[in-house]
Amino acid sequence: MNVLIDGIHYHVEVCGEGFPLLLLHGFTGDSSTWTSFCHDWGQHSKLIVPDIIGHGMTKSSEEIQRYQIESAAHDLKGILDELGVKQIDLLGYSMGGRLALTFAVLFPDRIRKLVLESTSPGLSTEEEREFRRMKDAELAKLIKEQGIKSFVDYWEELPLFSTMKRLPSVTKEKIRAQRLHNSPEGLANSLLGMGTGSQPSWWGPPIRQLECEILLLTGGEDGKFCRIAEGMMKDLKNGTWIMFENSGHAIHVEEPEKFGTIVSDFLNT
Repeated sequence: MNVLIDGIHYHVEVCGEGFPLLLLHGFTGDSSTWTSFCHDWGQHSKLIVPDIIGHGMTKSSEEIQRYQIESAAHDLKGILDELGVKQIDLLGYSMGGRLALTFAVLFPDRIRKLVLESTSPGLSTEEEREFRRMKDAELAKLIKEQGIKSFVDYWEELPLFSTMKRLPSVTKEKIRAQRLHNSPEGLANSLLGMGTGSQPSWWGPPIRQLECEILLLTGGEDGKFCRIAEGMMKDLKNGTWIMFENSGHAIHVEEPEKFGTIVSDFLNT
């Protein structure tokens, strides 16, 4: 379905029955990220799965401010309001995890349980954020000047995704095809507006104030995000951290059955 929020047509998939579960994909992804989980999770949850602004079939705005993470979180609230959904469980992966955490900080009363896969609360210093904004601007320029294929070629070779090279060829080809269907303008603007350097830091008081149950999921071969999760656990009141020893950054792709079971158990406990 399409949901119009402040001039942006959001593409939203809905499946399953039960307590609402909002699912947020990562950068270069779309709602199809979660399609394979609909059968199992749909038995206990009503899945609400949008294409985040700049991705998939959701319109790509020319206004950078529409991509800012707080703006995107307000758009998610608008989608839920349009669907008549008051409270949700929320799961986000990577960029989608940062957006999920932002939503939880801004609208804590709308969250029952929160699942964050390979997620950061942002960068803690302005120096780090400024450097990251510069790097993201370089990547946005690459997309605009050399096109989506050159960028996806680059993105797939990042060390962050090295463990995905172990996936079956058919899986890798499917992921690549989905990435190539994204809008170059949408991805470039997402980097500029919603990149880690552009978002506020949620370390410290913002995440300390969260009352909901929070499940952190990281891959054991993703050292950076394991260290981030370890740091987050010191701030969270109701946090649980599970590490998948044989996974990298994209656990839901690398160990989907185990990932799906752990998420189901957490939501149903």
